[in-house]
Amino acid sequence: MQPRVAAFTDTYLPTVNGATYTVRTWRERWQARGGRMDVVYPDADYEPDPGEHPVASLDFPFYEGYRLALPHTPRGVVTPDVVHAHSPFAVGLAGYRYARRQDAPFVVSYHTPTSEYVEYLAPDALVAPLERASERWERSFLDRADLVLAPSERTCAHVRDLGVTTPVEALSNGVDVEFFAPTESAAFRERHGLGDGPLVGYTGRHGYEKRLHDLVDAVAGLDATLVVGGDGPARDDLEARARERDVDARFLGFLDREELPAFYSALDVFAFPSPVETEGLVALEANACGTPVVGADAGALVETVDDGETGYHYPVGDVDAFRDAIRRALDERASLSEACVTRREEVSVSRAIDRLETAYARVLD
Repeated sequence: MQPRVAAFTDTYLPTVNGATYTVRTWRERWQARGGRMDVVYPDADYEPDPGEHPVASLDFPFYEGYRLALPHTPRGVVTPDVVHAHSPFAVGLAGYRYARRQDAPFVVSYHTPTSEYVEYLAPDALVAPLERASERWERSFLDRADLVLAPSERTCAHVRDLGVTTPVEALSNGVDVEFFAPTESAAFRERHGLGDGPLVGYTGRHGYEKRLHDLVDAVAGLDATLVVGGDGPARDDLEARARERDVDARFLGFLDREELPAFYSALDVFAFPSPVETEGLVALEANACGTPVVGADAGALVETVDDGETGYHYPVGDVDAFRDAIRRALDERASLSEACVTRREEVSVSRAIDRLETAYARVLD
């Protein structure tokens, strides 16, 4: 019999990000195996399914799309065998308290190094003290867990560098390779007026910390169209930068999830300049659709992108090297795509759930 799981997260639908889709996909797959996984999350403009439990929340004023929730566990949440938190903040703290009340093992997934966002959110004078405070809180919270799961070995090392003494294990969030697969993309190109030429693109949150301005600058020297999905606080600046550099750029806004396989398949290269990723799930989704990735040689993208196999790396901030790596990936698109497709099962969410099941069994033993 599968363990009953209560998952607590500070980001969930309708917010679109890697952590949201991980929690939702894990829940769907866990329940498909006959288990139960309830989710507690900040209330928003989203109609919950049975087993999804919103708590009162307010818009977070400094980061669009995120919400501040009460550290509260609503009535009706499953009596758990395992409590699994996906955030160290309000709802995650409610998860810790619930685990202690229920005398259940407490597992934490580490999705985001919060200290790396402080520079974007805080005035210059407060950056250093807030980074230290953020790291102290993360360390304190993670040390309350029985097990910490991180989506890459690189992120595991970061957690250990914080001084966390709880066992830390790498467990990829996984990709739904039944959904993310090479797809006919001619209709997508036509619908969005993308023409027949080479496409270089990105989709995800337009945050300043993701250095998407480097992507605009890199494409400025290429005979290619830049296609950008998603939205976020940096979008207006990115569109202005593209106009200034005379880049043929199309900003599509948020795409329906059903469009994403065609989006990835339409691209010749997925370009990912962010140095702050704990896994870079969109890179794995692109690879699963047969599209090579050029990513920053930093964070988890060091592992996510395999040079000469699934794409190429470049040094963070080196726009010329970024452009050269994109050009090389364009030239080698066919062979890189073939390698991406052959490695799809390695990153599947089914494999991730197998390992999650093993992790839960270990903390319950």
